[in-house]
This record gives sequence, structure tokens and C-alpha cells, in this order.
Amino acid sequence: MEALYQFLWQHTMLGRRITDSDSRSIEIIDPGILNTDSGPDFFNAKIKIDNTVWIGNIEIHIKASDWYRHNHHTDSSYDNIILHVVGIDDARIRRQDGSLIPQVVIPLPPDFCHTYNHLSMHPAHLRCASYLSSLPKLTVTDWLESLAIERLRMKSERVINTLQSTGNDWEQTCFITLARALGFGLNSDPFEMLARSLPLRILHHHSDNPLQLQALLFGQAAMLDQSLHIFDEFYQLLCREYYFLARKYGLRPMRPGLWKYARTRPQNFPHRRIALLAKACEGGFSMLSLIIDRVRKKEDVSKLFDWRLEGYWHTHSSFDADARSGSDGLSAASVTLLMINTVIPLIYAYAATRGEIELGEYALALLETLPSENNSIIREWNGYGLRSENAMRSQALLQLRREYCEPRKCLRCRFGHHLLRRSLATTPGSVPCPLLGVGAVPCPDRRD
Repeated sequence: MEALYQFLWQHTMLGRRITDSDSRSIEIIDPGILNTDSGPDFFNAKIKIDNTVWIGNIEIHIKASDWYRHNHHTDSSYDNIILHVVGIDDARIRRQDGSLIPQVVIPLPPDFCHTYNHLSMHPAHLRCASYLSSLPKLTVTDWLESLAIERLRMKSERVINTLQSTGNDWEQTCFITLARALGFGLNSDPFEMLARSLPLRILHHHSDNPLQLQALLFGQAAMLDQSLHIFDEFYQLLCREYYFLARKYGLRPMRPGLWKYARTRPQNFPHRRIALLAKACEGGFSMLSLIIDRVRKKEDVSKLFDWRLEGYWHTHSSFDADARSGSDGLSAASVTLLMINTVIPLIYAYAATRGEIELGEYALALLETLPSENNSIIREWNGYGLRSENAMRSQALLQLRREYCEPRKCLRCRFGHHLLRRSLATTPGSVPCPLLGVGAVPCPDRRD
């Protein structure tokens, strides 16, 4: 609850001109800097009381008496408080020297309390769903554009962190990023572990031998055990090749049991994805160079994923399982996901590290040309009227759901901000806000 009052003060949603408990006029010149650690709630605020300008800190409480309950009256770090902002005026507070601190009571209109209560207490992920149709189109468009960029920056930061962990090796970074993307969420983590366990220099030494490439990848994935699939000649051949190469390079496989198969169609089993990753390494892995070269020439980057499985994987979805498993390549939807999760973040990160603004803008423009993702989250947003026309919009809606709706960060969401600001436009009534009604228990004075 205290976070709500901090939010109101931080965004001056109470207005720039307020009145304290002694009927003095107060002008908020600068609300100050929100403190997320111990101490006063806002540092370096600037206010004007009558004709005097004050610079100092702001403290916020649900009840004025919380000042004493939290022992601020004995803490010297609260001596420079210039204003006490409260929800309930049940005490006057003083500094250690006995001087009275100006106090302001925040009046909350019932409509505001109802909106906040709905957003904060509603059990559904999309708490504002019933309000979405009333939001101004400009507010929706601006926020979704910002969310798409925010998500892309998060992905590019992951790429840059990977780059630093590989000693600034861009191709190894690209290999790890591609492998993680081939996990398509369900197996992203084990795919990344697999890629990190194999230096590209080893794969380069065997780039002209598809069998050895597969042996290295399947072996490191802990999928090869010579005591299994005894009558599968191809499997046994991979086992022999891997045991030889593992001894040669001192390789140790991943921990077994990390791969997931639940609710996965045979054509999407990790075995086939690993076989496709081996295909990407044939002839030497230099995908980052190819991506940048195609971008600069304005060529179609998606054709880099035109891999086709052959031989054993033409008729198998896993080892020792004869079954035709659909297409020998990636579906159009899978290629789109690889563009979203591999190509575009790599381009954006590459541009950021080199200061190539035009290349970074191209990454954003490319996102707008791709079709929208089609998953349960996007379909749910569509059902509430937020249509997803392209990948830029679907990425924004995923970011909104994952980073704001699910962790209940409605106060940090522009939709929530707009709805709360709009509800404050009503005139405070004589009916007490239900959030501060009789029996309400104030939140402890903690930093979330």
C-alpha cells in the first residue's frame, strides 16, 4: 500500500499544488528521487511552502503515527525531512529537536481506490482487461512500441553478456544464441549448455565430417550411451566417434535428464533440433558474418535457416525409432522465431557495440516486417482487443505479460498509470477510501 503512495508522489499525480494540515499552500517543484534502500522515501525534493523554498527529503506513511512506530523520531537520518505525506492524519510528528514537520494528507477518491483495488487484487494475469477498450489509442500505441524496444534491448543485453563470457568471440556468441533459440523455450537452457560445452574451434576441425559433428553434439548432450540401442547401427557409430573425440579433446558431456519432451510433437524433439544445429556447422560455422553481410546487402537473412535433414534423420525423430516425422526442415513459424530470437538481437547487439545506429534501426524495422507470433498469450491479448499485426507487436505483448502483468507491476505499466491518473480526476468524496477503512492493516515500512 505504501508503494501506491510513493507512486502518487513520484509522478505528482496529486497535482503540483497541495495544502498541508495547517492550511499552508505547498507547491511541488521537484518530487525528488525515489529511494529503494533504507532511509527516507525520496531524496533531494524541492517544495515551496508559502513563500519559502525548501530542499530536503520526503517521508511517506499510511498512518502518520507510523513515524513513531518505525522509530524515525530517534533516527538522525530523518532530521532533514521537509514534508511528511500520509494517508491518515492520526498524529503530528516532530524531529529529534522537537520541531514540527509539515504534514500533508493524501485524499483518495473512491473511484481511484476501486481501480487500484481491482488492479492489485484481481487474480487474473490481465487485471486491466475490462479497461483496455477505454484506453486512448495513442497511449496504447506508444506503450507497445516502447515495450517492443524494451524487449529487444533485454535480448541484446543477453547477447552482449554472452559475448563478454566468450572473450568477445562473436561467432561463438552467435552459436550459443542460435542453439538457445533452437530450444524454442522448452529446451532453451539445455541447448545453451550444450553450445557452451563445445568450443567452435573443435567443431571447425570437423566441419567437413557431418558424422563427427553429430557425434560431438549428441555426445555432449548426454544422448549417447553404447549400452543402449544396440541394434541401431547409426547410434552405435555415433557412440564410437564420440568416445574417441571426447578423449582427444578432454570433453565431458552434460548432466543427463535435462531434456524435456512433454507435450512435444516428434518433429520438434530435441534430437532433430540438434541434428539441425550440426547442419549449421557443416563447412564451418560463420553465421554472424553471413547475417551482417546479408543485412548490408539487403538480402533475405531467413534463407540462412534453409537446412534440410538427410539420411537417418529423414526417417527418425529420435534414436532407434523408425517414424516419418514431418518436414525435413524448419517450418515458417520456426524460422520466424529464429529471426526474432537470434538474428534481430544479434544485429541489434552488434550495432550497439560498434555504434552503428543505422544497423540498429534496421533490426527494429526488420521486426516490423515479420509475421506475428501465434501462441496462447498473443491469442489472449487478441481476445481483449489488442490485435497483433506483426512481430513487433507480438513481442511487445509478450513483454507486457511477462514483465508487468505476471509480476503485478501495474504501477510501472503505462496502462495502469493512465487508469489510475484518470480515476484521480474524480472529486474526493466524503466516503472513506476502502483501502484505508476501519480495520485496514498498513503495510510495514519496507523496500520492495
